Amino acid sequence: MSYQPQVQKSHYEGSAYRSSERWNSYWHQLELVRSAKPASVLEVGVGEGVVARHLQSGGITVTTVDIAEDLHPDVVGSVTALPFADASFDLVLAAEILEHIEFSDVSKALSEIARVAGTHAMISVPRPGWIFSIIYKLPLFPRIELLFQIPFFWKTHIFNGEHYWELGKKGYPVSRFIHAAEEAGLELVSYKKYADDPGHRFFLFKKKTV
Repeated sequence: MSYQPQVQKSHYEGSAYRSSERWNSYWHQLELVRSAKPASVLEVGVGEGVVARHLQSGGITVTTVDIAEDLHPDVVGSVTALPFADASFDLVLAAEILEHIEFSDVSKALSEIARVAGTHAMISVPRPGWIFSIIYKLPLFPRIELLFQIPFFWKTHIFNGEHYWELGKKGYPVSRFIHAAEEAGLELVSYKKYADDPGHRFFLFKKKTV
């Protein structure tokens, strides 16, 4: 299936991209990417460019790719057909990207991510649900975060103009996504959820060696 940009450039200037949860998401993306110690990163989906700028300021070479020309990516292209040679980048970052394509195309996208990645991939996707979270701090002790979430496993996701699917809804358990990644040649290193950004799940994968 051929995909077109779903939103205008002005979308990234709206209130949804100025929320504390959005900035927490950026922080967690950066933390996981840096943990893999890449020298080069391919970021799929430009967004506001926040993550790319911060990675570059830390000495990491970043190349961006997006289907939306008006976002001025380094390369115009789709996650289902990345226009790069095999193992072109140490790490591929795809944050809140894969839900914008039909799940039948996710395996193809994951295979492309694995193909162009040298060692790692960091992927995040939405996981809505009823959220119960606590964040507290006591003197002399590290901050404690607790998150419990009931996913909408009984709900059938309906395309809303942006998301074709979301984790936790009927037919899209986390295990199905991890299995698709493994079939594409990726091995799970860590699966993260955070009380300060409860609506997303973060996956750090290592590329399988043949």
